[in-house]
Amino acid sequence: MTATEADHPSASGQAAGAAPAAGTAPEPIDENIWLEDVYGQEQLAWVREQNARTEELLEDADYTDLENRILEVLDSTDRIPMVGKHGEWYYNFWKDRDNPKGLWRRTGWDSYRAGAPAWDVLLDVDALAAAEGQDWVFHGGNFLRPAPGEPHRRALLAFSPDGGDANRYREFDVEARGFVDPADGGFDLPTGKGNASWLDADTLLVATTADGLPRTTSSYARTGVKLRRGESLTQAEKLFDIPEDHMMAIVAHDSTPGFERTFAVDWISFFEKNTSVLRDGQWVQIDVPADVNLSSHREWLLFRPQRDWTVNGTTYPAGSLLAAGFEDFLAGSRDLAVLFSPDPHTSLQSWSWTRDFLLLNLLRDVSSEIHVLDPRRPGTDSAWEATVLDACPPLHDVNAFAVDDEDDAEGTDDDGDDGTGGAASVSEGESPGAGNDFWLIATGFTTPTTLTRGTLTRGGDSGAGATSTHEVIRTSPSFFNEADYEVQQHFAVSKDGTKIPYFQVGSKDLVLDGQNPTQLSGYGGFEISRTPAYSGAVGRAWLERRTAASAGAEGGAPHRRGGVYVVANIRGGGEYGPSWHRAALQGNRHRAYEDFAAVAKDLISRGVTSRERLGCVGGSNGGLLVGNMLTQYPELFGAVSCGVPLLDMRRYTKLSAGYSWIGEYGDPDDPEQWESIKTFSPYHLLKDGVDYPETFIWTATSDDRVGPVQARKMAARMQAMGIPNVWFHEALEGGHAGASDNRQAAALQSRSQHFLWRALAGREA
Repeated sequence: MTATEADHPSASGQAAGAAPAAGTAPEPIDENIWLEDVYGQEQLAWVREQNARTEELLEDADYTDLENRILEVLDSTDRIPMVGKHGEWYYNFWKDRDNPKGLWRRTGWDSYRAGAPAWDVLLDVDALAAAEGQDWVFHGGNFLRPAPGEPHRRALLAFSPDGGDANRYREFDVEARGFVDPADGGFDLPTGKGNASWLDADTLLVATTADGLPRTTSSYARTGVKLRRGESLTQAEKLFDIPEDHMMAIVAHDSTPGFERTFAVDWISFFEKNTSVLRDGQWVQIDVPADVNLSSHREWLLFRPQRDWTVNGTTYPAGSLLAAGFEDFLAGSRDLAVLFSPDPHTSLQSWSWTRDFLLLNLLRDVSSEIHVLDPRRPGTDSAWEATVLDACPPLHDVNAFAVDDEDDAEGTDDDGDDGTGGAASVSEGESPGAGNDFWLIATGFTTPTTLTRGTLTRGGDSGAGATSTHEVIRTSPSFFNEADYEVQQHFAVSKDGTKIPYFQVGSKDLVLDGQNPTQLSGYGGFEISRTPAYSGAVGRAWLERRTAASAGAEGGAPHRRGGVYVVANIRGGGEYGPSWHRAALQGNRHRAYEDFAAVAKDLISRGVTSRERLGCVGGSNGGLLVGNMLTQYPELFGAVSCGVPLLDMRRYTKLSAGYSWIGEYGDPDDPEQWESIKTFSPYHLLKDGVDYPETFIWTATSDDRVGPVQARKMAARMQAMGIPNVWFHEALEGGHAGASDNRQAAALQSRSQHFLWRALAGREA
């Protein structure tokens, strides 16, 4: 079914290619703009026809076996049930074969630690969906802080009707195991994009697009309101609003005893925001540049600048972490303590407070390193004493975060155990309980995830720094024979001479003759880092899969080859901090694509693979990345798997949440910026007479972040141009993730993996 512009009106009610408003860049003719009507009957008929065609190609016997093997991984009951602590209970959300939509449940620490928890099921989402006739997708919740000595009882739970970003918030009584009836005053917010936070037992702070409340051009909430029990959103008191062309408004309350504060955030763009705190009924903006990220913890205010920041004559580099007393800073003091300063190899990824310590999660050449900082003791390399946590093997990703920084429970277990397997030891001035406990989650490409719990204590007068005890709580099962594979890190040289790290996972007996099916994955945007991670699905679907027997190198014995999996750490990501990200922003976007192409060329030059055996895969911004590989570097790849992608960079700001990404890509309505943006807009770079790789484009109807229409239009244009081997599939639910349960996730992963394997391993050299 091929459509042209003449066959269909514009989705915007204006003919595609019509004269633009004065000062606005022209829109190229778009024969597929009719596909922008996401839920139109004719459009969905086109989707179903495409889906049937793709499923006929891919869903053979090998596919069915692959999907079942991936589903076995996702549904495994031996997976680690990750938990969050609230009061005395440890909460978990769990999906498996019998509970595809999931169970929200809890258990006690002794039960969890013992390895076979006795779960107390609070909510069965499958039963809820069946009872209400709505395919709810659970998106978590937040608890109301109880009165001292009382249990955590009331929670605000978020549910998406289709897996998208818009949620319905409903008040839940944990002890009664049910929703609080709106007729009895229970909170039940209509579906919308935004956030909700408890102010007190009878009041919420809400920013939402529900009930007709105004939204920004980016499709997010524009106002924040104070919603009292029994009120509707339209009756709620307005607290805060932002201009329409800003990204979103957020309102939230920090209920930490002694440090209660109400915040409002004017999120101007993806990388700029102004934060205000409510004082005496007035909003007081925290006086920092909009590109300095803020966070607060009790008496402390932390700063992470995205660009170099000069304060009172001192310049703090982008990506550093600084601290000041919260009240001192608001009063005008600019005495900043340097907690971390980046170097060319090391970046700060995240941080987490325990009761008395600050945990910093760093990357050093994309391998984890964790520092423990003590604000009560002066340091040497940082303002606060810093100790390296000995928990990070090379080429692994390890993250540390607090178990419950607010647990100041008196005393210890009767047996003197601190709850983690170590002897309880509290130095003078420290809080007892689990307040200084932390989780460690460690993973690697060939290392199943391990969950460890530890406790931090302050060292003695010897200056030894913070010390910790550790206990391994859970280890994920093995889903493939990891011992047969090795992880290597290599560095490719990009066009401008920058060294680009990448990870290569392959068989220990890998033959470097250019004939190995290789899957290259990347992202390169929004300061998001790609780090080592165990995936049973990748292990089964790619590493362990075998080609038919082929001739060995230099006439050697024939052998069956497995796949090689590669992750590229290109610019635009956050692997080396904000400067690595900013290097590929807007007009410099091509650096990300040059980096990825350099990795592809390095794999070929090293003999790992060849054009015929090399495929790439990416989703969302990664979909834009591989869309540019398809259109700008087709000579490097044999196949491209492009998921939930941005592809039409002229109209991306008019689709779903696209306007919010102008800070990343630029504004295509600006004629000067469009001249740059159009050079990395795959939809506009397609040309006749090019030998394009085999292409699979996949998306989801209910994706309300990127939306499905850019993927639709790209596939339609390629097919209309007569480009062979172009396939399209659109899941009818699942949101931006493309799947709302394990079965859908297994199908999504299987289609992409099977497509790449057929294209790269099934052809003759």
